[in-house]
Amino acid sequence: MNVQLSAAHHHAAFLSYMQEQHPDTFLAYQELHTANITGIRLSQILIDTAIVLEHYLQNYISDSIGFSSIKSALQKEQLVIKAKADFTKKALIRRRGQTLGEEAISDIDGAFSELLHALSLEQTNDKEYDFSAIVLTLLSQESEQKELLDTAEILYFSMREHNMISDWISEFAGKKLDFDHLEHAIISDIDGITSYDAHHHRKRDGFALTDRRGTRREVTKQIDYCMICHEREKDSCSKGIHEKDGTIKKNPLGVETKGCPLDEKISEMHFLRREGYPLAALAMVMLDNPMCAGTGHRICNDCMKGCIFQKQEPVNIPKIETSVLSDILSLNDGLELYALLMEWNPLNVKRPYALPYNGNKVLVVGLGPAGYTLSHYLLNEGFAVVAVEGLKIESALDIYALKKDDPLPSFKDTIERELDERIISGFGGVSEYGITSRWDKNFLTVLQLLLERRKNFKILDGVRFGGTLTIEDAWKLGFTHVALATGAGKPTLIRMKNNLSRGLRKASDFLMALQLTGAARMDSMANLQVSLPAIVIGGGLTAIDTATETLAYYPIQVEKFYLHAKTMLQEVPDYFEVTYDAEERTIAQTFFEHGKIIHEVRNEAKRLNQIPDFLPYLKEWGGVTLIYRKQLKQSPAYKLNHEEVNEALEEGISIYEELSPIECILDSHGAIEAVKFEHTGDDKKGSIHVLTAKTVFVAAGTSPNTTYEKEYPQTFRLMDSGYYQPYTVIG
Repeated sequence: MNVQLSAAHHHAAFLSYMQEQHPDTFLAYQELHTANITGIRLSQILIDTAIVLEHYLQNYISDSIGFSSIKSALQKEQLVIKAKADFTKKALIRRRGQTLGEEAISDIDGAFSELLHALSLEQTNDKEYDFSAIVLTLLSQESEQKELLDTAEILYFSMREHNMISDWISEFAGKKLDFDHLEHAIISDIDGITSYDAHHHRKRDGFALTDRRGTRREVTKQIDYCMICHEREKDSCSKGIHEKDGTIKKNPLGVETKGCPLDEKISEMHFLRREGYPLAALAMVMLDNPMCAGTGHRICNDCMKGCIFQKQEPVNIPKIETSVLSDILSLNDGLELYALLMEWNPLNVKRPYALPYNGNKVLVVGLGPAGYTLSHYLLNEGFAVVAVEGLKIESALDIYALKKDDPLPSFKDTIERELDERIISGFGGVSEYGITSRWDKNFLTVLQLLLERRKNFKILDGVRFGGTLTIEDAWKLGFTHVALATGAGKPTLIRMKNNLSRGLRKASDFLMALQLTGAARMDSMANLQVSLPAIVIGGGLTAIDTATETLAYYPIQVEKFYLHAKTMLQEVPDYFEVTYDAEERTIAQTFFEHGKIIHEVRNEAKRLNQIPDFLPYLKEWGGVTLIYRKQLKQSPAYKLNHEEVNEALEEGISIYEELSPIECILDSHGAIEAVKFEHTGDDKKGSIHVLTAKTVFVAAGTSPNTTYEKEYPQTFRLMDSGYYQPYTVIG
């Protein structure tokens, strides 16, 4: 990339290029400045402009080989989609309900090879693509190749009957949604308690990325599934679903189908990706969502809730969005391209490029998703931004030994790391410490690095607003605006006897400690102690995350203890006796025994080149159980993101419903040994259940973070809801 050109210079050069090379698109683009264009016409102008933008930027891409490779791969995907539309779909209609009988081909591989040879086509390791190439070639010569076309059709149905193509695009169909049973679980009764457990478990070892987002073909499958609704102005994934009176429609769970809160041009993005324009697709995403590295797969799903498919599985839009970004970041200069589009995107007619410094400085308090996103928009409006954060933040520029003006490194070669090896910088608030390994936090590093290199941006860590710095200090330092992006406040306390006993911890505190202390790493000696059985009380995504991460952390914790204690016991045979008191000794012996088993399972799996399966032992030791006071289908996690519930069940947690905690039962040392619950269901209301637990996490939500107003009354206005009073700038 030519990093010398400023965003303003790029915009001027792009307009000249478009006027000269694509005059019709240029004239249409100019209309966006003078007329109130909406709907289908707006979509088409943006799509055409995005394609021209890709052509323009190709001249600046240094990794031309990598970009050509992406384009070539997308062209293959187009052929697969076309083969389905022109051949497979029609064949399925013709032979609906029929079986091949004697027509069936027994030597499928032989027949496949013969067709390729007859058409002089080269065989690849992608059978679906090879078959698509065969049928499209035959269709182009249909009058001369009728016999071979019939053979190809019989070959397809032969493969189908042998269940050889179940993962092909032609076989994909969205499953019907049963809103009363969105969970995929075995529901059983355990001593009067309704329990949910997964049908199938998947192995998890540690804190590497657990969801790899799928292949390019799986993403293509989702794009082909999409109806490309913007062409009929039915793109409810972006605009939401409305009742006749204009109000937002609710789904059967009572969740509003608002669509994307950013009004992202989703259908247009899908169209560009389908037609083979990867950079244009990313520019379309970044028109409304320039911080898309912080959204996408496993972060947000409002778009899926608003998808036109309401009675069957929605299109997995976040997976597509993240794939679009990943394609570009895979280029050697992909970070430079993304950085450029953050500062200059001609699709954004109102603010196509970042303005020069306007002399105003803004103090942004908090560097979670709200804080870092606001910082970006303020920078593009010409403000200087100082962002303060109470936590420790390691500078991304320092981590990668860069200066603000240095060219950006390759994402795939320098930035991207396995999550359990990634340097935890502390940037991103809840995105850093409150989200599990199902989201790729390397994207968070991207946002930090691109913000830090902006000329008028500075991060100050270890700053507590109201302590280190007050609002009066901010005015004295020359700030003209202060933006509060402080996130959630203190965790909600639940009414339960012995609520602050040893063994009980707030879920958000646990997740933060797990990530920011490095406790989840084998090479860390951070003191974060968890014993099994463990119980998580709550029904939101924080509760789900806490349950899965506890289950993943316990093997690491006990194996670390075993390895260190084993060394100490060689030096001091009575190490446990001389080091620990009676209570500690019991815990240490348990950790040692469990750690030895975990270590042996890991070594055996390594010998067999397999992922270790710790779950049978974790279950035997009590496992992790999530307990919610209402029915599971009434929980926030189920209603807002049931996919996460299913992911958690697959990792091995159990879920109990309709139990409300009333007391933590303590052992002789004053630590929790069980929790007493009261049944809340109508049929068993009031019955008491005592569940063994040595660790209890409470995830009962949070209160608004209005600490400053409590410490400095009448500084800000509060609403009845407890939140700060928002303001709208007029004029």
